[in-house]
Amino acid sequence: MMNYFHRQVQLWGEETQKSLQSKRIAVIGSGGLGTSLAFALGASGIGEIHMIDFDTVSLHNIHRQIAFRMGDEGKFKADVTAQLIEQRCPYVKAYSHVCRFGEFAEKNIEVDLIIDATDNLPSRGEINSYAKSKGLPWVYGSVEAFNGQVCFFEEASFNELFKITQKTPEGIAAPIVMHIASLQANLALRYLAGLSVKKDKLYYLFFNGEGELVTQKFALPKSEG
Repeated sequence: MMNYFHRQVQLWGEETQKSLQSKRIAVIGSGGLGTSLAFALGASGIGEIHMIDFDTVSLHNIHRQIAFRMGDEGKFKADVTAQLIEQRCPYVKAYSHVCRFGEFAEKNIEVDLIIDATDNLPSRGEINSYAKSKGLPWVYGSVEAFNGQVCFFEEASFNELFKITQKTPEGIAAPIVMHIASLQANLALRYLAGLSVKKDKLYYLFFNGEGELVTQKFALPKSEG
């Protein structure tokens, strides 16, 4: 196993790498963010990964959702993604849950971290409420056009900070999806490996009119509840 993870072992040693085998995560959504997260974290040695998504692959998904290829149309996204995780890393067990988040929550599966890879505010509100009820941290990510947001939620509350509406993203460029997913994966991996993570700070990244990448940081208040 250590040969497979050789470069990570050089980074943090065998004990930390072994510790990842006992970690369990839930990725809510197997679209653009979710498939990129699965690609990164599945190959990092997280012991148990649960992919949750009720949707099937459409032709217009494939250009930015890296788990899928031509010919996957009509297949359940969670099934394809879980299969890819195990094909890439034999030391990880991936589970597919073809359902909405509420149905997954009712299963009461214990995890160490939840990662949001959804595309709408109401689902994130559900994730936040569930995480608070279980005392779990979760990693938020969203993308639209050339913009993105990332936050590791622990004491702050998404529901108190964001107006929950039915708004969903419009146009999206593939690279920003992978960029935000990469930032989410890095936060998750650092946390699961026992490294320091800045929590309850919202990172907003965007390209301005001159094509410059700008990052803004906002400290979030602790939840009142």
